[in-house]
Amino acid sequence: MDILGLSTSPSSGGAYALILNETDGKRRLPIIIGTFEAQAIALELENIKPPRPMTHDLMRNIIQSFNTFVKEIFINELKEGTFYAQILYDNNGETLTQDSRPSDAIALAIRFNAPIFVSDHIVDEAGIETDPHLEEAEEGPAMSEPSGPAATPEEPPSTSSKESRIRMLEKSLTTAIAEEDYEKAAKIRDELNRLKG
Repeated sequence: MDILGLSTSPSSGGAYALILNETDGKRRLPIIIGTFEAQAIALELENIKPPRPMTHDLMRNIIQSFNTFVKEIFINELKEGTFYAQILYDNNGETLTQDSRPSDAIALAIRFNAPIFVSDHIVDEAGIETDPHLEEAEEGPAMSEPSGPAATPEEPPSTSSKESRIRMLEKSLTTAIAEEDYEKAAKIRDELNRLKG
């Protein structure tokens, strides 16, 4: 699956919905993730490098220091509304497996350019069929805001991807300022100014 984007999820108390899209299909899979994980994924998708390594960057560096890399991630279970994933590593030709939250696994997968796989039964159970006519207008890792936790086939996103991206960056800017990370705040501010034109 590919990462279609991130959207705010008003019904989830400030959490985000990570939307995965079938590479060769028309179904989407929304997964609710936390703000920190959403930020880690969004920064990497947008190729924004923080001045100091974030947690997932540190994890990537540690994994690489052992001459190991992430081969793929596999979202393999859905129990009582909670998704479960596995990270598959290559360690000198030997495949190792580690249990993980899907959000952490995906944050690592994009840092290793590793493919994301989801079990068919999970996509059947929790996936959403999309309208092929709407897909043409929604390409790339853009951020959109659906009307609920996940977009429905009948309802296009209520705001543009650019507006959603601006809102997420504004939240990140507020967080960076609160944490007194002014270098990061300056970079986010510059990105916001570029987007606002």
